[in-house]
Amino acid sequence: MPNPIEQMLKKSSIPSESEALPGRHSAIQVSGIHAVNGENFLREKASHEAEVILGMGCFWGAERRLWNTPGVIMTSVGYAGGFTPNPSYEEVCTGQTGHSEVVQVVYDTKQTNLETILKVFWESHDPTQGMRQGNDIGSQYRSVIYTTQETDLAIAEQSKAAFQKALIQSGHGMITTEIEPLKKYYLAEEYHQQYLHKNPNGYCGLAGTGVSCPIGLSI
Repeated sequence: MPNPIEQMLKKSSIPSESEALPGRHSAIQVSGIHAVNGENFLREKASHEAEVILGMGCFWGAERRLWNTPGVIMTSVGYAGGFTPNPSYEEVCTGQTGHSEVVQVVYDTKQTNLETILKVFWESHDPTQGMRQGNDIGSQYRSVIYTTQETDLAIAEQSKAAFQKALIQSGHGMITTEIEPLKKYYLAEEYHQQYLHKNPNGYCGLAGTGVSCPIGLSI
């Protein structure tokens, strides 16, 4: 019989590339049509659009928070940060892919900016919890920021430093958020896309620290 403590520890650690599940060559097929606003989230970005990939626990509630953010054009959910190519949701939940549950955020640079998007990110979850978010335990629930532009890395690090100062002043711990350039983003299955729009009473474990992020004021 599997040891539950060993299982939890396994889920809460990131495997090496050689230990990760093999995955598959074929990508998961989705319609690409955003269930809330009808946008095609598979299309190429326009010149005035920018992208960031964010993970803050279960991606259902995170996506809803972000598609409701002013200036955000479209969102999708998927997996990133690990090794397994084209993983399934069930594989990600084992902790043996290395991936985090993430939201792809495409926003209009004429209406908003990365600092403002990150303000929503920091205030919508607790980035000090490591391999978990609330009662959701596992490496797929870790806090992450994956950028597609090199200049965005510096903005993300600055925002982290600003929010860390605010957290310490409020008695919270150190931020564990992973900030890296995006290697590969894999779309999640169709039923996960805009899940809480399709299932309004579905699970949402999203909860912040109650600390206001100074991003947009001091950066």
